[in-house]
Amino acid sequence: MLRLFAVSSLLLLLSFGAQAQGFTFTDTSGKKLTLSAYKGKWVLINFWATWCPPCLKEIPDLVSLYESRRDVVVIGIAMDYRDPKTVMKFVKSLSISYPIVLGDRRVATQIGPVSMLPTTYLFDPHGQPAAYKVGLVSRADLEDFMREYSPSPRNGRPDGTPQGKGKQK
Repeated sequence: MLRLFAVSSLLLLLSFGAQAQGFTFTDTSGKKLTLSAYKGKWVLINFWATWCPPCLKEIPDLVSLYESRRDVVVIGIAMDYRDPKTVMKFVKSLSISYPIVLGDRRVATQIGPVSMLPTTYLFDPHGQPAAYKVGLVSRADLEDFMREYSPSPRNGRPDGTPQGKGKQK
């Protein structure tokens, strides 16, 4: 079921399925990345390409988010590339500090549909699908969403269900 949730741009709440619960990626340094390894943290999966201007525009925000918050993990999945060396040159030139996976359609199917780039999926600290966005995403939008979605005495319910989940804001 698809639900809309507005912060300053739309992030879509989505139950994007159990398929993502068991993703396993290998990053460019050879490290295995699994959702279960990041329990207690927000996990952001960002599909991008070197030829995609909106992808390149959002990367500094993703780097900033990753480097400044201990409760957020960012995994970049490079798509639609011919030469891995080209991807790694972009990673270096953009000072990307988060893990990069060389992706393809098989890798993408572990998460969900990727019809356009950039596409970003977000998992909550319990490892549950929380949101996704097709198109440019900003650090401010992500932090607003995480703040609103996270249960707290100010905006959550005693059962841990975020206030407003499933409603249009």
